[in-house]
Amino acid sequence: MADVAALAGVSHQTVSRVLNGHRSVRPATRERVLEAIAELGYRRNSAARALVTARSATVGVVTTGSPLFGPSSTLIAVEEAAREQGWYVSVATLRQYDTATMHNALEHFMDQAVEGIVVIAPHSDVADAVESFQAPVPVVLIAARELQPDVPTIPLSVDQRAGARLAVEHLIELGHRRILHVAGPQDWLDAVQREETWRAVLTENRIPVPEPVIAGWTADRGYMVGLDLAQRVRSGDGPTAVFAANDQLALGLLRAFWECGVSVPDDVSVVGFDDVDGSGHFIPPLTTVRQPFVDLGRRSVALLLAAVDGGKPAAELIAPELVVRRSAAAPRV
Repeated sequence: MADVAALAGVSHQTVSRVLNGHRSVRPATRERVLEAIAELGYRRNSAARALVTARSATVGVVTTGSPLFGPSSTLIAVEEAAREQGWYVSVATLRQYDTATMHNALEHFMDQAVEGIVVIAPHSDVADAVESFQAPVPVVLIAARELQPDVPTIPLSVDQRAGARLAVEHLIELGHRRILHVAGPQDWLDAVQREETWRAVLTENRIPVPEPVIAGWTADRGYMVGLDLAQRVRSGDGPTAVFAANDQLALGLLRAFWECGVSVPDDVSVVGFDDVDGSGHFIPPLTTVRQPFVDLGRRSVALLLAAVDGGKPAAELIAPELVVRRSAAAPRV
């Protein structure tokens, strides 16, 4: 910093002000300092800065390492939002979800002197393990979990129940009364809330609730389920609409129905969940529930930084959006 100050002909305090974005520096002076920084290749010493300020400006992020659209999109959004705020991100990827593994990951962050932690917790086991750890720093838990009293974490999620309600009520408004749910794995919090809401909405509208098909998350599983459903649809004994727990399941269903000569949406309607990239180009384009993962990432970082600064942010639910395309229509009479 002293070298930059000497080359620019200013004090080291002025260099510091430029680096920290203070508006009190005149534009011409700021330009000279930035030119000196570029010429000398100056970079802040983050370790030295942390010693002086007693702050690491680092956020720890725990993820399960899932390649699925939801968790991976959430991780990208959190990292981008933190970086935009000038914070560093340290990521721990877990393959096991037991309490000991989670606690080891959190202790690893404590050794790095992180100022806060974001945990992407699609599994109930992950959420339980995090909540049993007495972290000395704020923790934002991104999980579709019912609010727990006296839990020190800050819960945040996309409102899965609202999203599932949008999907099922859309099908009911179209006139469907035989609506099947192809569900995700029941150890995933999101999948459980989507299945429970599908069941509740049908019950509220006095519509028979069929047994859901527990399929998982993959297009392969959706395809296998679709082959079986296609025969039932063609015989007139199957559902007139299917609410799939994610877009990959819906993609598999669409392929199976097409192969078996079942027309979507003429013979059966299909609605997905997530709005993955390209879902608008499925055949037919998929009606689905969009999860705002960018907003989720920004809010998680905003809540965490507010807590780091001494605030007490409350739990939040982010509203999803129904994206209506051509895979759902009124049932044939």
